[in-house]
Amino acid sequence: MNKLVLITGGSRGIGRESALYLAEKGCDVIITYHSNKDAADDVVSRIKEIGRSATALALDVSQTDTFSHFADVVETQLKSEFSRKELDVIIHNAGMGIYKSFEDTTESDFDILMNTHLKAPFFLSQLLLSMIAPQGQIIHISSGLARFSLPGYTAYATMKGAVEVLTRYLAKELATKQIRVNTLAPGAVETDFGGGAVRDNTELNRSIANQTALGRVGLPDDIAKALAMLVSDDSSWVTGQRIEASGGMFL
Repeated sequence: MNKLVLITGGSRGIGRESALYLAEKGCDVIITYHSNKDAADDVVSRIKEIGRSATALALDVSQTDTFSHFADVVETQLKSEFSRKELDVIIHNAGMGIYKSFEDTTESDFDILMNTHLKAPFFLSQLLLSMIAPQGQIIHISSGLARFSLPGYTAYATMKGAVEVLTRYLAKELATKQIRVNTLAPGAVETDFGGGAVRDNTELNRSIANQTALGRVGLPDDIAKALAMLVSDDSSWVTGQRIEASGGMFL
């Protein structure tokens, strides 16, 4: 593909697999990580072994007051590490989950989810907008939980629903710059997200598989392949869309 892709939350789970898969497809990659530098460095090393360029930058997406400095660092890295001035794709993947009933969700819970899943993609894209190449793309990672409802995810799913609205509005506004904006919504995936419940709880895993048309829970590389489809030029006429990659969960 020969694109430069920035993936937030690229040191583990879906972000990690996506970074590696996109590198295999010919992309150079910038990943961000929250605290696990060793894991991020391992991703960078693997990408370089593939023969592509990569770097890892620290970023806490819940802290919007750090975004301006982060944008400056990205601009510097573009020149020094990639000999470029622009990104081709930004994938807003970094996130965290809080499993609580509506009654038990605190304002603090709500705020951290909002900062991480809604304010981060809004304001980070705003600050990086001048660095996105014409014909570039912004991809938001949402969730199947924005389509179907399960108790305990009210606040989390509310943020993902808002991100899907943001996708449509940005697709309209940024079309003048020929920047496409889309949402990819995974279903249940075997990662360490939410404490690894889907991956590690055999009963839960089996229950979800029984409610999924293709008969199993998703794997990180399932989502990585769907992202690669969106990143590729084959999707050049797709913008403002929500694409769910869930294996047909809760149809």
